[in-house]
Amino acid sequence: MSTGVGDELEAAITAWLADDPDPATQLALVHLRDRARDGDPAALAELTDAFAGPLTFGTAGLRGALGPGPARMNRVVVSRAAAGLAGYLIEHGHRGGRVIVGYDARYNSERFAADTAEILAGAGLRPLLCEAHQPTPVIAFGIRHFDCVAAVVVTASHNPPQDNGYKVYLGDGSQIVPPADAEIAAAIRLASWQSLDALPRSSDYERLGDELVDAYVVRAAALVADSPARDLVWVHTALHGVGTEVVTRAAASAGFTAPHLVDAQADPDPAFPTVAFPNPEEPGAIDLALARALEVGADVALANDPDADRCAVACPVDGAWRMLTGDELGWLLAVASLSAGVQGTYACSVVSSTLLADLAAAYGQPSAQTLTGFKWIGRVPGLAFGYEEALGYCTDPVAVADKDGITALLRVLALVARLKAEGRTLADLLDDLARTYGVCLTEPLSYRVADLSLIADAMTRLRADPPSRLADEPVTYVDLADGGAGLPPTDGLLFTGARVRAVVRPSGTEPKLKCYLQVRLAPDASVDLPVASAEAAALLARLRSDLAAVLGL
Repeated sequence: MSTGVGDELEAAITAWLADDPDPATQLALVHLRDRARDGDPAALAELTDAFAGPLTFGTAGLRGALGPGPARMNRVVVSRAAAGLAGYLIEHGHRGGRVIVGYDARYNSERFAADTAEILAGAGLRPLLCEAHQPTPVIAFGIRHFDCVAAVVVTASHNPPQDNGYKVYLGDGSQIVPPADAEIAAAIRLASWQSLDALPRSSDYERLGDELVDAYVVRAAALVADSPARDLVWVHTALHGVGTEVVTRAAASAGFTAPHLVDAQADPDPAFPTVAFPNPEEPGAIDLALARALEVGADVALANDPDADRCAVACPVDGAWRMLTGDELGWLLAVASLSAGVQGTYACSVVSSTLLADLAAAYGQPSAQTLTGFKWIGRVPGLAFGYEEALGYCTDPVAVADKDGITALLRVLALVARLKAEGRTLADLLDDLARTYGVCLTEPLSYRVADLSLIADAMTRLRADPPSRLADEPVTYVDLADGGAGLPPTDGLLFTGARVRAVVRPSGTEPKLKCYLQVRLAPDASVDLPVASAEAAALLARLRSDLAAVLGL
């Protein structure tokens, strides 16, 4: 038989079809195979990519496009991941331990979660499967609340609609880090030698209903009990995710008025029909929230990403509504915590602003810089508050050692209400920080690619010929792959000058090369802020232009 597929790929497809329990992915695979046999180059390319190798399990767990094949998210891949996780947990002495399993409202999330619970139970663990979709931070809270040895959340967070993912936490409440990721990956490879029919399954597991959310809401509301101001008008959008119900419950329990919802985005919808990408960082994602804020005369507008572990804030600044940067919101939440006397270490990732360290020092508190991701921030000893510029905030590390967009939202509501009672705004507080610590501007610069080799090539070029000047200022160069800046080795480059700073790294969850830019001017209590801000903005534009030219993407 003449075929454009090739014997090896044909054999892999046949074996996959025999193992796949999902009629939908079986049908999709047969359709792709038949098109490829007929000479369709797009179908052959898709098949080749889907069977090029297994979806990599790392510190972010699994994340990828839905579809058939070992390099896609499907029931076969998820079942093998669950079996590998079970093997790892049992090998580490956790047989009979509780594992909370949650999921968002994306395509197949509920089915993937049920497969996980059945396989964990069949292996001798005690899964606690959520009865309904829940925000990721609610599941992270459940780890310690129910004394679990691990957790699984089926979510792709803010990725595009065609994606799904598999996030794993251990019993300390944080996402996995080395060497656990490699050990779980090895256990998954071992489990993959078996057919799915050979994996023991059991329906003998517990289901979690209201008791999980009830406990989370009580804890969240208590965080702002000491801040009595409650007079404010606010808007909320869940960006078609799962945050609306828990956000409104937590806000009501804390005594805030109900939000004005962005109705078109309030209910879960895995198609995310009103946004190009369901990420509040993306241009246009919060446009409907801004329109609603103007309509109702709001003091503040807040957005969560689809699994509600991130929080974005928009408010009037210099007479116009705009979204605060992740760093700006990090400073505001840190100052609120510091001024309330919360002691401990204030931490942020290496790609976030350097201003947090100065804020902590001004209040006599230690600070720490970590690798990117809350799997690192959440593990900082004595953590009081942690954030990363990508809109992730940990404001209650004792209960949730991860980013939590819902408790962050409550902290923002309390801060806005207190400032409003004083006749002030978030913009006024940001101005205070600029006068005391110097104008600081940060900005992300990212390149989304279809070919991942472009990212590797750009990093190679940059390492081979790093710039000695950026924005007309001398910069020093540190290769973070060598363990520079006091951090464990990671694929990234750090450029630092007297007033400019840039970090360049590949994204860990998306096909992007990401750059993190910062400009800081010297503090001056008598500074003319509009003039200084314009100077900083011009410097930031030069930094962005120079780095873009160096990268050549």
